[in-house]
Amino acid sequence: MVSTILVTGATGTVGGEVARQLRAEGAEVRALSRSSSPGADLREPASLPLDGVGSVFLVWPFATAEGAREVIEAIAGRARRVVYLSSAAVRDHEREVERLIEESGLEWTVLRPHAFAANTLRWARQVRAGVVRGAHGPAAMPLIHERDVAAVAVRALLDDGHHGAVHELTGPEPITQADQVRVISEITGLPARWLEVSPEHTRAELLATGWPPQAVDGILQAQHDLVTRPAPVTGTVEEVTKSAPSTFGEWVAEHAARFRTAPTPVAPTTMRAARIHEYGDATVIRQDRIPVPRPGPGEVLIEVAATSLNPAEVGLRLGLLHDVLQVNLPLTLGWDVSGTVVETGAGVTRLAPGDRVFGQVTGAAAEYATAPADLLARAPETVPLAHAAAVPVAGLTAWQAIHEHARLTEGQRVLINGAGGGIGMFAVQLAKRAGAVVTATAGPHSAAAAARYGADEVIDYATRPFPGGMDVVLNLAAIPDEAAAALAGRGRTVITVASPIEGGVHFITRNDPDQLAGIAALIDRGELAVEVAAYRSPDELQEVHRGAESGQLRGKTVVLMA
Repeated sequence: MVSTILVTGATGTVGGEVARQLRAEGAEVRALSRSSSPGADLREPASLPLDGVGSVFLVWPFATAEGAREVIEAIAGRARRVVYLSSAAVRDHEREVERLIEESGLEWTVLRPHAFAANTLRWARQVRAGVVRGAHGPAAMPLIHERDVAAVAVRALLDDGHHGAVHELTGPEPITQADQVRVISEITGLPARWLEVSPEHTRAELLATGWPPQAVDGILQAQHDLVTRPAPVTGTVEEVTKSAPSTFGEWVAEHAARFRTAPTPVAPTTMRAARIHEYGDATVIRQDRIPVPRPGPGEVLIEVAATSLNPAEVGLRLGLLHDVLQVNLPLTLGWDVSGTVVETGAGVTRLAPGDRVFGQVTGAAAEYATAPADLLARAPETVPLAHAAAVPVAGLTAWQAIHEHARLTEGQRVLINGAGGGIGMFAVQLAKRAGAVVTATAGPHSAAAAARYGADEVIDYATRPFPGGMDVVLNLAAIPDEAAAALAGRGRTVITVASPIEGGVHFITRNDPDQLAGIAALIDRGELAVEVAAYRSPDELQEVHRGAESGQLRGKTVVLMA
């Protein structure tokens, strides 16, 4: 048999591995790719470099079988053997290519791999964010390493005994989608979890990324079926190669860097951004496609994992902060940010691509954002990166209220009004760390959260009067005038970050990356918990704003940009 083997799709996941393994066995390989074979086109049979070729590894990368007959006839006119990479789904065009090959007179082998482990790379950005969302988390499949598919192809190309074989190829064991994320998290060291969402939500997200409806529906139906009937495991890889197939964990270990590192956007790449072009109700929030910004001197470009909503952003959207913040429209929303540095501007030395950061920026509700490097801190390592977006504004506000303005010390009594909110989550915990005795007010939906954060007593001020005898009163919630008057008389010192209270100290949070770094350290030591009440997508941002306006939001809502 002629030793020259033509490998089509030689720059692809499987084709490249087939070419590498063949060369390792001493075979003469002719790799078909745009770079290595200028002028060669799989749709143009006459252009194929078939002189002296005895075997062909065929990848048909098109969605129809149009033109396949002519290509297979050209191969049959020169070569003896063909190995065709089909799929376990055997779509209509794949079935047609299989039929044409069977009728060609060639020695043929068909490979039908089941789900590739490499498909999980589609989650890479969400893994970096820490939350992978999808439908049918319990769907289990035996993911296969591309190297094992290539190893079977190599044996079929070089050895006899595979003519007429249809090899069904799988990994060694079924693993659910949720467990796939768990394994990726454990091996990469990136805190990540599976978030189950509805099939309708998953379908909308896939369609938004350009997937054709028929393919999306096929994927979701297959996943639905796999929940109750996991895909069977075949022993074909071991039978053909005499080696056990790689586990999913082994595949992840080899590809961990591709999950950890975000690719640098290349201009003129565009991105999705939630913007307002005018002030008004929540309907003014639009999802725009705009150019990815470039970092200037001293700045970094962040691949945004998430942002979170702060109540003041409702006022920003309504135009109430126009004079205070000197806003220019159109404006990309979002102040809290967590994400991964993908590019640095001139003069940046303390951060590098791949660093996970969080902080306060302008325009965080986008896929990418720029920020001065010296205003960011390294994100905590022990929580999902998306959770870090719940920290900057709320965490700094609580820190400065407790340590700078109240100066709480051990044994002091503090009343925290609005303890179930985003700021309250941190204020209660920081007050307890300072040794204070904490009484928290929270509504019926937030009382359990306030207790979980460590409050010594939780009361509902709507049904009980504010208790007196406090050293410090910290007001974190907008309240009616009569309630504000009652709250003002309950402590010697009144600190407020919501509506000013007569006789109290009202302050505006200062952006302080050193304090953020200290908060991150507390989180990593397990001394400060970060809880996310709800995850939302950018498409749901109008709904999130309406919820904040009506007072329906509880805790911290994180908007996942990944």
